[in-house]
Amino acid sequence: MNSVEFAALDFAPAQISIEGSPESGFIFSSATPLQSYRENLGQMLRHWAEQTPENIFLGERQTDGNWRRLTYAEVNRQADAIAQALIDKRLGPYRPVMILSGNSIDHALLMLGCFIAGVPVVPVSVPYSLLSKDHLKLRFIFEEICPGMIFVADGDLFAAALSNLDLVGVEVVVGQGELTEIPTTIFADLIETPVKDAVDRALAQVGAETVAKILYTSGSTGQSKGVINTHGMLCANQQMLAQVWPFIAQTPPVLVDWLPWNHTFGGNHNFNMVLNQGGTLYIDGGKPAPGLVEQTVKNLAEISPTIYFNVPVGYAMLLPHLEENETLRNNFFKNLQLIFYAGAALPQDLWERLEKVAILATGKKVIMTSSWGSTETSPLATAAHFPLEKAGVIGIPCPGVSMKMIPNGDSYELRVKGPNVTPGYFRRPDLTAAAFDEDGYYLIGDAGRFVDPDDPSKGISFDGRVAEDFKLTSGTWVRAGLLRVAVMAAVAPVLQFALLTGHDREYVGLLGWPNLAACKSLCKDLDEDVSLEVLFRHPDMVAYLRRALTKFNSEQQGTATRIARIMLMSEPPDSDANEITDKGYINQRAALQRREALVEQLYAERPGPEVIVIEGEGNSVSLGTPRVLSI
Repeated sequence: MNSVEFAALDFAPAQISIEGSPESGFIFSSATPLQSYRENLGQMLRHWAEQTPENIFLGERQTDGNWRRLTYAEVNRQADAIAQALIDKRLGPYRPVMILSGNSIDHALLMLGCFIAGVPVVPVSVPYSLLSKDHLKLRFIFEEICPGMIFVADGDLFAAALSNLDLVGVEVVVGQGELTEIPTTIFADLIETPVKDAVDRALAQVGAETVAKILYTSGSTGQSKGVINTHGMLCANQQMLAQVWPFIAQTPPVLVDWLPWNHTFGGNHNFNMVLNQGGTLYIDGGKPAPGLVEQTVKNLAEISPTIYFNVPVGYAMLLPHLEENETLRNNFFKNLQLIFYAGAALPQDLWERLEKVAILATGKKVIMTSSWGSTETSPLATAAHFPLEKAGVIGIPCPGVSMKMIPNGDSYELRVKGPNVTPGYFRRPDLTAAAFDEDGYYLIGDAGRFVDPDDPSKGISFDGRVAEDFKLTSGTWVRAGLLRVAVMAAVAPVLQFALLTGHDREYVGLLGWPNLAACKSLCKDLDEDVSLEVLFRHPDMVAYLRRALTKFNSEQQGTATRIARIMLMSEPPDSDANEITDKGYINQRAALQRREALVEQLYAERPGPEVIVIEGEGNSVSLGTPRVLSI
């Protein structure tokens, strides 16, 4: 594999500045100055509506199977009309627009209208409305935001969620469907609003400090918080991306993207990149879930992206289709310049499988890369703008970004400062004050280490979240993020997600959410309607996990990286309980708290048959030993 060349791609050189020492820590930054950038996102739309008015900006598959496509000129005209409607309705900084629906052209038009009018937009995770049983998260955000307008694409679909909100003084806009007990405005009426000079005046007043969005975190590090996203920080972030990826200016990006706009990855990084570069975004109605990934496959069979963005679980579900379907594979790679992953670490087995299908289609390896950041950093803080041979490297600071690296055991706690960093949390000065250190660096809560301590230009490897790491009773630190990725690679493709346990325990263990299709493929003589209990205890399943983890343990140096027990879980992660985000990121802390009984079950002195105890060289735990760790 290493002898196969990478496809050519124009990346910026890795130029760095670093001060400090391993003992005291480092200030790590880019030696490339950040160039000037636009003050607001509306100016980006105006620019391309004038320069390339007939180019396609947005595409979305309709219920009849055909694509609805809008040019930059059409999007600009309709966004202006919406901006005028928002101005007429006196919406603004203290009466924002709340969007409950997922990605769609109408969602995009309303968001762009808000950008032009200077009205903050608050996109909310769809499961808070459609999957939640109590709508507590939705009500929390609604009451904190106090919106002047709420948009839902389908009134019938969102009726139950809306009935849980006190909508007095709030205008409800629907794309279709009816709300029998709630007065509504039809979205199409906003687009028909006659545009006046007030729109241009409003856009001229939108500056770098104007709030563009309030994005609510998924709670992966605690209680959901409203992160203020200004026009300036989002525009600065797009300039950073443009400087490290010069090729996106040479070939305007074409995306087929499902990543939700209530998250910073899809809504800021990807959507704004297309907007800033005059590219085309095809909204993918699929997602990494059974019954929905097929929609993604259908879209990718028709549209050839130039860059493909996804999270590891998305690649895991897409890969079997790329491996088995030559027509899909060839269309996917036809124009593809770059494969990008984020949201969680990409297991090495997925990395290698992606390389193999790229070589099958093109004869070369398509460059794969990642970056690092958070909702609070717009999100880009570092980027690996150079070819990588394996997963885990998050690159170097982007132009304009300074990173403080504080010694933390055998790695470094990472902190960030730059024009892309949030000014704080909406209506929470207490959280804002606690989020920054004495030098103004944002406390992102992640850890990292240099790929090569003698050559920092090779970048930083992600070392997990500081809050996820824990100590065994021996006092040894367990780097949960790194170990989870390594273990999932060792047992691939059996696990889809995993939790590590071991805080104040003697050994490390694993609670696993299985990839059911992969599990069934390992087991012989199974009935179609086999129960999960039978599947998880099937001798072939148990033997595979024991064999894979015994081999893994034999290659480890100590108890902090060996797995003593494992248990598969049948109950999927619960979004209401903060266990999983829309992007498929698992919140280890919340999940372990919720599944505390399972952890105790796995640490039982006499474990039940659902617990697989691992034996092997280098593992001090044997089948008959009561003290073992499982998840």
